Amino acid sequence: MLSILNNLANRALAKTGEREAEAMKFGIKAWRNGGRERVGSLDLVNNNAAIETPALVLTTRKGLPTYISPDLLPSVASPDSCLLQASPLHFLDSASPKTISNIGGLHQLVSLHGYSFTAAPRDSILCLPEYESTNKMGASFETTCGRRLIKPAEYMELVSALNPNLWATLADEVPAWVSEKRNKTSVDRTVRWLDECIALDKVGSRNVLGAIVGGSSIEQRVRCAEEVTRRNVSGYWLGGFGLGETIDERPALLCAVTDILPTERPRQISGLDLPEEVLQGVASGIDLFNSTYIYHLTLGGYALTFPLNRNERRISDEGNDIKINLKATIYRKDTSPIIDDCRCYTCQNHTRAYINHLINVHEMLAQILLEIHNTHHYLGFFRAIREAIKEGEFDLFHENFVQSRHDHMTAVAANS
Repeated sequence: MLSILNNLANRALAKTGEREAEAMKFGIKAWRNGGRERVGSLDLVNNNAAIETPALVLTTRKGLPTYISPDLLPSVASPDSCLLQASPLHFLDSASPKTISNIGGLHQLVSLHGYSFTAAPRDSILCLPEYESTNKMGASFETTCGRRLIKPAEYMELVSALNPNLWATLADEVPAWVSEKRNKTSVDRTVRWLDECIALDKVGSRNVLGAIVGGSSIEQRVRCAEEVTRRNVSGYWLGGFGLGETIDERPALLCAVTDILPTERPRQISGLDLPEEVLQGVASGIDLFNSTYIYHLTLGGYALTFPLNRNERRISDEGNDIKINLKATIYRKDTSPIIDDCRCYTCQNHTRAYINHLINVHEMLAQILLEIHNTHHYLGFFRAIREAIKEGEFDLFHENFVQSRHDHMTAVAANS
């Protein structure tokens, strides 16, 4: 009887693995004439409902948000919160790839069956690219295991074991200040590793995001994009951003790439964290954003408060129009929620004074409550972006947001 149950369990795991490896579906729902911004629908097998894009991909550590436990994840808006990012390099010091594979992959490992995972080597927190140590054999990263040279075969062993819904190929990411020769080398390596990763992929490249790099060189980014579009990939992962380029030179780099890419396939990016940077990416035609903004805010004791209504202005007691620092003493006796009309679990049940107390006595519950609120609020920001695109008012939304930030910074500088 025990052997029969084991066989049934193994068959169920095998079927789950096959289902999770099925190709995703992506389509455009709204697209403004004359603009690059678009609203799409990403249908991944694990999700009960399709995810509308532009969308935030939640950063995780080994498959789970830093502070939100699995039982609390449903308290964050769904299905917007059902797309998670995991770096395969997080599992270098974990169970062996064979063990993870035997368990049934990442979904079974962390027991999140109603969620979908995208995988990319870089996560901007624990796994940072180290371009000076990268060579023709593989990409170098600063990881929790120290500096590691990751070869395509080792990377694909981890990807195959984790079996994510989407995964980006290995890339040689370089900062903005490297030479044109180094940029060219990074493109050559990334394209070669793309071919190697596809050749090593056991499910036939049905869920591959081809990596596109090129640093601050438009010529090299265009060359890389042209090479990647010739390959059989399901979408594109734009790497090398957030590594030293200025906010003024970024739009030209983004648009040079997105203008080449097929419109019917999704584009994901890492390194654009701030709301202004996200708006730049959306204006350039990016669909998925892997951001560490929520993590850094939460770690610092900050809560997002900027208005999601396009016609509303909200200034905190600190004079900040984006976030508040709940470590500050002015919130010690503040019995109001972080935002009065916020529907997140934190604002519905707790006050600024309570979170201030938790932070100052170093209770981890402070980070849990802050991450729930910040995630809920930033997902709301992406919903507001999608609504603005659908209504044909994205340019106005973008302009008003940036202008309000500019006016606030000008006022702060004048009063300092």
